[in-house]
Order: sequence, then C-alpha cells, then structure tokens
Amino acid sequence: MAHSPVAINPRWPGGIVAGLVLALMLGTLCAVAVRAEFQTGLAVADWAAIRFTVAQAFVSAALSCLLAIPVARALARRQFRGRSAIITLLGAPFLLPVIVAVLGLIMVFGRNGVLNNALGYFGLQEVSIYGFHGVVLAHVFFNMPLVTRLILQGWLSVPSERFRLAASLGAPIGRLIEWPMLRGVLPPAFLVVFLICLTSFAVALTLGGGPKATTVELAIYQALRFDFDLGRAALLALIQFGICAIAALFAWGITGPELTGAGLDRAVQRWDGGVKRDALIIGLAAMFLLLPLGMIVLRGLAGMFSLPPEVWQAAVRSVIVALCSAMLCTLLALALALRAGRLVAITGVLPLAASSLVVGTGLFLLVYPFVSPAKLALPITVLVNAVLALPFVLRSIGPAVAKIEADFGRLGASLGMTQWTWLRLIVLPRLRAPIGFGAGLAAALSMGDLGVIALFAGDAQETLPLAMYRLMGAYKTEAASGAALLLLTLSFALFWICDRGGPADADT
Repeated sequence: MAHSPVAINPRWPGGIVAGLVLALMLGTLCAVAVRAEFQTGLAVADWAAIRFTVAQAFVSAALSCLLAIPVARALARRQFRGRSAIITLLGAPFLLPVIVAVLGLIMVFGRNGVLNNALGYFGLQEVSIYGFHGVVLAHVFFNMPLVTRLILQGWLSVPSERFRLAASLGAPIGRLIEWPMLRGVLPPAFLVVFLICLTSFAVALTLGGGPKATTVELAIYQALRFDFDLGRAALLALIQFGICAIAALFAWGITGPELTGAGLDRAVQRWDGGVKRDALIIGLAAMFLLLPLGMIVLRGLAGMFSLPPEVWQAAVRSVIVALCSAMLCTLLALALALRAGRLVAITGVLPLAASSLVVGTGLFLLVYPFVSPAKLALPITVLVNAVLALPFVLRSIGPAVAKIEADFGRLGASLGMTQWTWLRLIVLPRLRAPIGFGAGLAAALSMGDLGVIALFAGDAQETLPLAMYRLMGAYKTEAASGAALLLLTLSFALFWICDRGGPADADT
C-alpha cells in the first residue's frame, strides 16, 4: 500500500508542451533580436511612443485602483437585491471584445455620443475621446471592474468578528482593518492592470494614433503594415517585450500577505458608512459599465441583419479560430497541469511578458522569407491566441489537478492504475468544470482578439474584429454597430456554451 501521495500523472506531455511554448516565446524573441536595427537607434517618435505607453499604463492602473476602492467598499458593506448580478457584471469586461467596448465608449463619449449631445443641448463645449484621455478611459472601463473584484475578495475575507469588535469599541475600522487589507491587495492588482494596459493594442489602434498618442505596439503595427520597415519593427518589439517582462517580474514577485486571520464564517454586518452614498457609488459604477453595452445593443439591432456577406464570412472564420484556439489552449494547459513543477511555473508566466504583437512580429520575420504571411494568418492566429491565453486557463485547471492528485494519488498508486486509466477514470471526470471554464475563457478571448490577425491578414483572412475595425474606419457606423453586436453575442455564447458544458458530477 502507498503511504504518501504518489504522482502517477503522465509528465512527458507537459515537458513537450513546456518546451514548445518556451521555443515559441524565446524563438520569436530571438528572431526579433536578430533582425532589430540597433545601429540606427530610436527616433524621436519611438521615444515618444515608449513614454506614452508607460504613462498611459501607469495612469490607467492608478485610476482603476482608486475608483475601484469605493465601489468594492460599497459592495462589501451592503446587502441588497441584485447585488450578485452586479458582481457578475463586474466580470463581463474581461470577456468583452476590446473593439466592441471601444465602439460602445465612442457611442457614449464620442463626437456624436450621448455625453456630447447632452453638453451641446446645454451650450457647453464638447469633449473628445481620442488621445491620451480616451485610451485611459477605455482602460479604466476594462480594468476597474477587475480591480473591484480583487479588492472585494479582500474585504469579504476579513472575519465578521473584527468588524463586530471594532463597532463595539468604537474603533476606526478604516485605519485598523481596511487599510492593512488594502496594502496587501492593491500593489499586486496595480501591477497586473499596469501589465494589461501595456499590451492593449486594439485600444490604442482605435482611440490613439498620431505622434502624441501612439503606443509601442501601435508603432510596431505601423512599421510593419504601412512602412514595411522590418528592422524598426523588430527593435520596437524587443523594447515592448523588455517593458512587459519587467512589469511581469514585479507582478509575479509581489504578493499580498495574509492579513485576515481566521473567523467563524458568520455573515459580515457593517454599521459604518452611509447607505445613500454607497447606493450612489454602486449606481454610478453600474451605469458606467452598462451604458456602453446598452448603446451597442440598441444601435446594433438596426444594423445586424443588414450586414454584408463579408462580415458573416468573417464571423464564421472567427468562430472556427476561437474554437480551435480554445481546444489547443485547453490541451496545452492540461498537459502542463499534469506535470507541475518549476518548469510549468515559468512556462505559465512567460506569455504574460509577451504580447500578440511581439510574438506576431517574430513569427512574421520567421515566415516572410519562405511564404506569404497572409497564407498563414489564421493558423498563426490560432497558435498565438492559444499560447497567450495559457496562463489564465492553466490557473483554472492547475489547482484542480493538484487537489485530485493529493486526494486520490495514493489510491491510484495502490491500485496499480496505468496513466491512461488514471486520467480516464479519476482526473478527467473531475476536471470538467475547470476545463469548461478555461475553454470558454480562451474562446472568448480569441474571438475578440485584434492583434496578430491585424499583422497578417488580407481581405480573404479577416476575422470579425478586423472586419468591424475596417467598417469603423470607413465610417459605416450602422454596419459597425451590427458587427459589434454580432461579435458580442458570439463571444458570450461561446463562453456560456463551454462553461455550461463543463460542470458535471464525476459519476456521469
């Protein structure tokens, strides 16, 4: 009989996957480094792009964290009907295709948007969504809900007995309980958002542009697609990877300490703060999230059924790419989770330091001498989207695999199970829920991606996000709104189908 946990998971597939992922990441990085034109140096516009990239990421992360604090605090202090729906809504922007959200923000804050129409009615000066403040606004829209969820978890982890004791003693809750919790939660959240904002190509492509509002990724895209300056694009890609790698190392190294302690799992009751103020904060946050989505639905219904055939063909390509990417990403994550160890930890973090534009630039440089990049646009998009979603899917599957091995490893080893029998009877039935969630997440992220495909695709390979961007560039607002609603519907439908197909009992 086995007296300690025995690892009977097949480890060799994970080693192969780790090697392939490392080869892809480091291989494209080497291709970029070899082709980079170091002798010419960086132009003034390149330095401006670097400064803009770091500045907008810092401001976006700081504002996302500052605005998330009162929202999370209000949700933690109040119990009301619809609270769970609002918390669920906070997770929607992470799955929302970036180009769809940007169009929704333009409908609200753009030149002919709701806000400017209201300002014009009262004779006030219009505001512009384009440039630095527009990029920051879009990033806050995406990341403030994420930070709110992270901070809310920290607040809800504080035992109710601490709040009860503080209220009975008249002690300052903010200084003694809430501030120590925030000191542990906020730094990692800030760095994660900072990293996300460094690699938001679609936001910069639609709301940035111009010499004063160009990110490094946008400069890479312009160097490849418009100037065809491969050396400059490679140098900028190397710089982008360096910036992201530094941010990823900080984000990986900073973890919040355990500050809450144990409790009796009682429901938290709060006697501090004003109910009306909390209700106002929650209402404004919900309006900020719902109004752009509502505008997409309202205006998209009129144009969705009059879309040209090319858009529907692009939608079919997007669905195929998303499903293939989700399947590949899930298989890669499962193989890595079964192996575990330091190699897997490195492999699972490395894609966070890369962006689709950096990896895409490296692959462009590798395939261009041999074949037209447009011919490989869809396969490369599948591959890159799968690898870049790997950290998120691995986070979903990895802990579940570790728990299964801890719970049933001794039993499987004592019964002499083969690796295939162990996987078929013990592991896979208990992984349906995390695999379903991870596959849905990978499919939704791939569905809305506008990174690699923008570098490689011609008209015959365009996906739905690219087709929608081209409609926006041609000022076909009604058709772009219809494409946005179609993209939004397909993205959430893919996530829902995969997620719903996952949960099941191990006996089924």
